[in-house]
Amino acid sequence: MDVQELLFTFVGGLGIFLFGIKYMGDGLQKSAGDSLRSVLNSMTSTPIRAIIAGIVVTILLQTSSGTTVLAVGLVSAGFMKLKQAIGVIMGANIGTTVTAFIIGIDIGAYALPIMGLGALLLFFSKKIMVNNIGQIIFGFGALFFGLELMGDAMYPLRDVQAFQDMMVNLSDNAFLGVGVGTIFTWLVQSSSGSIGILQELYSQGQIAIEGALPVLFGNNIGTTVTAFIASFGASVAAKRTAASHIIFNLVGTFAILLALRPFTALIVYITPIFNLNPAMQIAFAHGIFNITNVLIQMWFIDYLAKIVTKIVPGDDAIIEYDESHLDFSIITTVPSVALNQAKLEIQQMGDFVLEEYKEMFKYYKNQDDTSLSNTLQLEEVVNDIDMRLTEYLMLISVEDLPMKSSTEHSQMMDITKYLERIGDHSENILNNIKEAARAQKKLAKKSNKEPEKIFYDDDLISLFNLVEQNIADAINSFTQDSYSLAGKVIKREKEVNRLEEDIRKKYIERLNRGAGLPSDGILFVDIVSNLERMSDHSVKIAKHSLGIRYPFQQDTKRPRHARKVEEATETK
Repeated sequence: MDVQELLFTFVGGLGIFLFGIKYMGDGLQKSAGDSLRSVLNSMTSTPIRAIIAGIVVTILLQTSSGTTVLAVGLVSAGFMKLKQAIGVIMGANIGTTVTAFIIGIDIGAYALPIMGLGALLLFFSKKIMVNNIGQIIFGFGALFFGLELMGDAMYPLRDVQAFQDMMVNLSDNAFLGVGVGTIFTWLVQSSSGSIGILQELYSQGQIAIEGALPVLFGNNIGTTVTAFIASFGASVAAKRTAASHIIFNLVGTFAILLALRPFTALIVYITPIFNLNPAMQIAFAHGIFNITNVLIQMWFIDYLAKIVTKIVPGDDAIIEYDESHLDFSIITTVPSVALNQAKLEIQQMGDFVLEEYKEMFKYYKNQDDTSLSNTLQLEEVVNDIDMRLTEYLMLISVEDLPMKSSTEHSQMMDITKYLERIGDHSENILNNIKEAARAQKKLAKKSNKEPEKIFYDDDLISLFNLVEQNIADAINSFTQDSYSLAGKVIKREKEVNRLEEDIRKKYIERLNRGAGLPSDGILFVDIVSNLERMSDHSVKIAKHSLGIRYPFQQDTKRPRHARKVEEATETK
């Protein structure tokens, strides 16, 4: 092979190898369904469980970085504490060693038939599960095919004197090996990719075990570079999680370098015992190192969390989620108490919905990145609570409940959905404002002018304020059993409808005069419509509080206070 052919074969093999890992991981993720996030969400109550969750999710994702991203998202959303995220990251370091063990199985000669089998399952079956299995098998075969190509491209390097000298230097200088492993892993952006190349080099006898192990340890530091770069401009939670990842891997790497000779002797000792091939030797070294590192440092998670909190000062996420409300153990024993707990969760959900609305309103006024990020973050929390609460209420529904509790249960199911839809409308408005702001910046750039405020209108500001009051009062009317607040919501709805109609007319007249763009008009009207629908959902919650949401709710069954409030609102 000439130099060009070697280079092309290596780069192409690396690409196929990385594609195989990702494609196999995607297939595993699809087979697991949408449960990966819930695994991290629900299985991290103790450090041991957090580590196990990190291992499981990383094996399914086939990427430790993906697991870290999920953990950061849950920390930012308030569903996971920093200490739990550190446990997940430790587990991810163990989970990522599985790929090295897979590579250690020498089946490269069968890579193409494996890919062929995967392709058959992918393209000749209509069943989704069979397609997912086909994707896993195809990715598995592509992984080994890419590895074979890289091996073929690297084999001639054994005759190049400069390459031989470099390998000798790596064996003599452990810190140089760590640096090479760090830089190469960062360049490839895949720890599995760099370890796969190392396994091929070692299998071909181009590098000694004394040089391979430091490169392997440097790989662990290289994986943190991506997280470090990604943390720039991210939330405080993301920065602290990235910092804990870096400190954990740095401490582990430098600790193992102090014990490099006994560790190397251990790997050489177990090789004949387990009859390990060279690639599996590297896999065992990787696994033993990471497992030992986790077993030692897991006892210092609290201290690590304190250190990164001092290194990265600042407030935590704006969200503090209390997960103690939904106790699934009491559903079958005392369902009426479980129903009261569900009401507490609805109150918490309502608080998040109202906070999301306020952050969205801030974004309307300022178009700042913080409000944008907070709104999206809160929407994610609202959706998660909606899924949890709906599941909880569905489990309560199969229990025997008194008539009054059954009615309250139905109300809670409806109100949960209304709150979730209010959150969706906040997100819709956010997207409309974001789209309009983007268009306004482009227009201002072309005309060399400062961008104007998006959709600024005094009546629209008033509508925002009215809807916010309605949402707040509707939530409180249910959680506090307040008929007066419910009546205020219903009464205020008339003002919302009048204002919404006036704004529509005013904006249409403005467009008819040729002021503004028609596309802006569509977005503006959509914002107004979303606000009006949010108020409608608030009214539905208020009517549930009064017991007048549906026609079948008889007048005689409603409290006298509710009838008076309803009569008062109808006469005004």
